[in-house]
Amino acid sequence: MSQHSADPAPTSALATVADRRDWWRDAVIYQVYPRSFADSNGDGMGDLEGVRSRLPYLRDLGVDAVWLSPFYASPQADAGYDVADYRAVDPMFGNLLDADALIRDAHDLALRIIVDLVPNHSSDQHEWFKRALAEGPGSPLRERYHFRAGKGANGELPPNDWESIFGGPAWTRVTEPDGTPGEWYLHLFAPEQPDFNWDHPAVGDEFRSILRFWLDMGVDGFRIDVAHGLVKADGLPDLGSHDQVKLLGNDVMPFFDQDGVHEVYRAWRIVLDEYAGERIFVAEAWTPTIERTANYVRPDELHQAFNFQYLSTHWDAEELRSCVDRTLDAMRPVGAPATWVLSNHDVTRHATRFANPAGLGTQIRTAGDRELGLRRARAATLLMLALPGSAYLYQGEELGLPDVVDLPDEVRQDPAYFRGAGQDGFRDGCRVPIPWTRDGSSYGFGSGGSWLPQPSGWGELSVEAQSGVAGSTLELYRSALAVRSEQADLGAGDRVEWLKAPEGVLAFRRGAFVCTTNTGGEAATVPAYGRVLLASGEVTVTDDGEAKLPADTTVWWIAD
Repeated sequence: MSQHSADPAPTSALATVADRRDWWRDAVIYQVYPRSFADSNGDGMGDLEGVRSRLPYLRDLGVDAVWLSPFYASPQADAGYDVADYRAVDPMFGNLLDADALIRDAHDLALRIIVDLVPNHSSDQHEWFKRALAEGPGSPLRERYHFRAGKGANGELPPNDWESIFGGPAWTRVTEPDGTPGEWYLHLFAPEQPDFNWDHPAVGDEFRSILRFWLDMGVDGFRIDVAHGLVKADGLPDLGSHDQVKLLGNDVMPFFDQDGVHEVYRAWRIVLDEYAGERIFVAEAWTPTIERTANYVRPDELHQAFNFQYLSTHWDAEELRSCVDRTLDAMRPVGAPATWVLSNHDVTRHATRFANPAGLGTQIRTAGDRELGLRRARAATLLMLALPGSAYLYQGEELGLPDVVDLPDEVRQDPAYFRGAGQDGFRDGCRVPIPWTRDGSSYGFGSGGSWLPQPSGWGELSVEAQSGVAGSTLELYRSALAVRSEQADLGAGDRVEWLKAPEGVLAFRRGAFVCTTNTGGEAATVPAYGRVLLASGEVTVTDDGEAKLPADTTVWWIAD
């Protein structure tokens, strides 16, 4: 017999996070990139009211929480990751009343709201930084950032050899109020994003106040941008290497993953624990090893940390198994859940990454084999959702969206695209507004077009086009999240039981549940481990108790 997918569970069967303690240990959290999710006023830019209008869709999809990328007041030099006012909503997204309404509506739908927090750097339009420039050398405000005199006879050289993640030097020289060339300030990202000096007590005081502001608004947690940054090595020593970006994730850098950062998060945890409702912290922490990532989620620090090692792992059974084992082994001693993620706003969508040969990194410029990429992406999603811990979805992946790799140069907005020798600068491709309908000026995104051009044919991947269509990627996600909420052996926990499997195949048991994933290029024969709960592609079960598992396919089984 041939089986493809289970019927979606009835709404009444879906667990809600509002009724559970430790909800975050196995939560499915959906990332919304507000400017690209839904536009309520027709200006071509997504906004909070647009997100609010689509909350029922997310509830029905079956996710537990929504993580919102930054919507704070910002000049938008880096799509809102350059914050001018941490207590205000940028007018392009709405206002504080819109944020309040969104949070309230989400809670009414049993969805939790996690907001981005950007503590490593501010905008150069932040009031502190503007005053620091205006007051000149010796200003107390300059001590809240990293201002330094330059090297060379006339201070014409940067204070050290650090390079920006976006390319070029990590230092910019200012013109002083009297018009003369003056001090330099540190920015590990764009020049419009000066780094805070976390050794200064005013910085810590300010961010604890910011936490309380949003916790009082009712948010359920914070995703911490560049959580591995903040603290810099004493003396800001030279690194002594060029192409420093290539070292990221391989070594502890003098500006990343310094041990002192953990004192910051211990202080933050004290604030968070003052509030009822199991609020959480999620770290974006790029570290050399999963073991160092585990340092961020010790019991008195943060709750979760993104597993970038898993995101970066090739579509290969042996590599995936190794990463899963290392992740679970690292998280178990600190009592934190593992997290699993395949796509986000900074990397090429996994439907496109898996369409290309392995080894090209996480920012890819070619479309590759679309059919292959989608088949692997669907299989990878079911594998991820079967693992113990919490899973993160990026908006549009439930539609099987590919990256848009052919955006014209003139429409690109990623700041890294305009700076040499840094990141590839192709993050715009995963940020193209998502399609809701088959037709319309922006396929239902809004009535006035979209801030990045959408491809022709985008409508055939839309929510409208896929809803109710058996075998569509959207219905696969809906079914998977419904099954996951029903099955006690899915989600929470910290172990898997690996089963013997053919080369290129992963098989593991969790209680009565079994997951089999074929990462190879040919079909494989595996035991039929019971009844098929869900499959990413067609699977044939024979009368003699075996199953033909096609290439790049995942099957969920349950013992009868």
